[in-house]
Amino acid sequence: MTKSTHTWQFASRFRRNASGWRSDLPIKRIKEAVAEIRKVARTEPIVAAEGAVKFLEKISASLGQVDSSSGAMTTAVNRAIETLVPVIAKAEVDLRTRRKWLERLWIAIDEDEISYSEYIGDFWGDLCASAEIANEWADRFLHIVHMAWNDRSGFGYFKGTIIVLASLFAAGRHEELLTLVATARAPLWNYRNGRSKALVAQGKMEEALRYAQDSEGRNMPSSRIAATCESILLSMGRIDDAYEQYALAANIGQTNLATFRAIAKRYPHKSDSDILRDLVVRHPGSEGKWFAAAKDAELFDMAVELAARSPTDPLTLTRAARDFATSRPTFAQNCALIALHWIARGHGYEITGADVRAAYDAAGKAAEAGGADQAVIAAKVTELMHSTASNAAFLRSALSTTTLR
Repeated sequence: MTKSTHTWQFASRFRRNASGWRSDLPIKRIKEAVAEIRKVARTEPIVAAEGAVKFLEKISASLGQVDSSSGAMTTAVNRAIETLVPVIAKAEVDLRTRRKWLERLWIAIDEDEISYSEYIGDFWGDLCASAEIANEWADRFLHIVHMAWNDRSGFGYFKGTIIVLASLFAAGRHEELLTLVATARAPLWNYRNGRSKALVAQGKMEEALRYAQDSEGRNMPSSRIAATCESILLSMGRIDDAYEQYALAANIGQTNLATFRAIAKRYPHKSDSDILRDLVVRHPGSEGKWFAAAKDAELFDMAVELAARSPTDPLTLTRAARDFATSRPTFAQNCALIALHWIARGHGYEITGADVRAAYDAAGKAAEAGGADQAVIAAKVTELMHSTASNAAFLRSALSTTTLR
């Protein structure tokens, strides 16, 4: 492969310890880098793959000083890895180039002092892109894993363990993988998941399911266990069991809307309203947080009902009121009034007087578009302003110069 002369904008932003303590800017930079690579991948997949390798080489070292206590940083890195692995795996290059890419990625994992890069190992079989290379990586480190797992001192940890398991699976060496995992002294989920995948590949679905289920309650990642169990049940055609037992736990996204969309996509036979009701039941007291999902599914009556039942972000409600003032004025009017309701009760992040006036104006415009009586809107707002709600005085102050019509 001819060496790429492409100039990557992200490269200068991911120098060693280039980021400070705060995580917001590094997360933004990660998203920008992934977007840059994906854009190039549309027309130059090999160049993009080289860029993805370069990014994954740099990512961990650049984040050495960033606060990772909230988990947001790890989530951002993991999502970048999940997005970029297919870019590298699908690039059509010769074996020599792919071997060089994998060597660079292994060095990044091995030298990583924070462990952001270790997640790459979960996808090593995909990155090998051939049984020949997968066999090479399995054989390269297999003896080290045996040594680590037989270390009686209790310190038998090796960063390449997941690479070996993924490589054995990709090479079709399923029985060898099963035998290896059976010797693990610390049955971590990644090891057990490798064994479950090998059992599935051998057609032993029930055994794979029982083995994965047996991981529950062992201080292992419940969402990942649920995802594996869900996948096995779906492959067995037990769709209803998969939904009822694991769908809600297996498809948790960064937002409630993302969670809803993931489940709706995976279970198209289920109605949006049924999925939302199940999610609401699963999270009692957080009904309002599913407002955006209901709105996205065009379940407008349910959206209003949910927003009224528990605190809902007033700014989100006001945006919905503006967006639907003409097309669905009754819905928009309700959203604006509920926004004022929650503001009066002290909810919302850094709410200003301008936000209060925006919600009131949105209610009025929706009422006008729908031919509703403006006096009814004014009466409801006046009632909120003079209620015993904790923030009613703030509403009175914010609307003091506004003529309620």
